[in-house]
Amino acid sequence: MANVLVADDNRQIASVLEEYLKKENHTPVIALDGEQALELFKQQKFDAVLLDVMMPKVDGFSVCREIRKTSAVPVIM
Repeated sequence: MANVLVADDNRQIASVLEEYLKKENHTPVIALDGEQALELFKQQKFDAVLLDVMMPKVDGFSVCREIRKTSAVPVIM
C-alpha cells in the first residue's frame, strides 16, 4: 500500500483519482493547490505524487522543482 499525494485544483479529477487509488488499497492525500501540496509534502512521507501542471498559487512545475530539492519520489504530471 502506497501513500500518494494527489495535487489537482479540479475537485472532480482529484475525487476520481482518490477513488481509484483507494480501490487499489493505496492511501491518497488530496491537495487542491500547489502551496498546499508543498506543505503536505513537507509534513508526510509519500511514495508517489500525482501532480497537475496548472494549479493556483504555485504551478505544478514549481512544485516538482521544490520536491526534487529534497526527494527522488516518483512524480507523475
